[in-house]
Amino acid sequence: MRTLQTNAGREDDMRLTTAHLHKLRQENEKLTMLSCYDASFAALCEAAGVEIFLVGDSLGMVVQGHDSTLPVTMDEMIYHTRCVVRGSKTALVVGDLPFGSYQRSAEQAFENAARLMAAGAGMVKLEGGAVMADTVAFLVARGIPVMGHLGLTPQSVHTLGGYRVQGKGEEAAQRIRNDAKLLQDAGIAALVLECVPSGLGKQITEELAIPTIGIGAGPSCSGQILILHDMLDVYPGKKAKFVKNYMKGAGSIQEAIQTFVREVKSGAFPTPEYCFS
Repeated sequence: MRTLQTNAGREDDMRLTTAHLHKLRQENEKLTMLSCYDASFAALCEAAGVEIFLVGDSLGMVVQGHDSTLPVTMDEMIYHTRCVVRGSKTALVVGDLPFGSYQRSAEQAFENAARLMAAGAGMVKLEGGAVMADTVAFLVARGIPVMGHLGLTPQSVHTLGGYRVQGKGEEAAQRIRNDAKLLQDAGIAALVLECVPSGLGKQITEELAIPTIGIGAGPSCSGQILILHDMLDVYPGKKAKFVKNYMKGAGSIQEAIQTFVREVKSGAFPTPEYCFS
């Protein structure tokens, strides 16, 4: 397990910050990120070496049993963010802004982002490209770090026509590249790329100065994220191509998570079988 004193100069009792993320990216150290929804798993994942927790609206599916992320409420996100913050000490906690909590206006986004920050989040995540650039700039100008999310954006699943690979074809790829640059210019601190061809993930990572976190976006991203319940083979639903079952052959949950961290850091995950071309 990597010690908490990193090359980024972080003290043992400090949480990871945006500055640390950028420093680690510059030093080509891969970032590890898992979804997390409660205090017990937060403590376990942190002990296994995970650096970033996403309190994701994916909890609507893997915790609450919905068939999408859309029913998750702001109050539920605040509750789970508080749980994860209480269970962790050094990880960066990123709180998802759920569907309908930020799309109406920048002011609405700020109000709800501030609620997540008050619950202990160190950063908030929102989905969308150019249409969200002004909102991102509004939040960042008011002291709220933002993580973007492009590619397959689950809150837009009905518009996208299902859970499908995004950015296939020159025009679609260029649109995502343009959105990534607009979001960076607006001030995002990091960018999740979901379910895009590996070549596009590599291209965007090379074009941006901020870290990219891939989930089905190839090995060239600055880091990798998986849904905790997927990689532990807990969620009974259909798994995406990019999901690796880390419980297979593991003697414990902690060993499975440690293997994930080790494979991401070494570049052993993801291999081509977990990627899209």
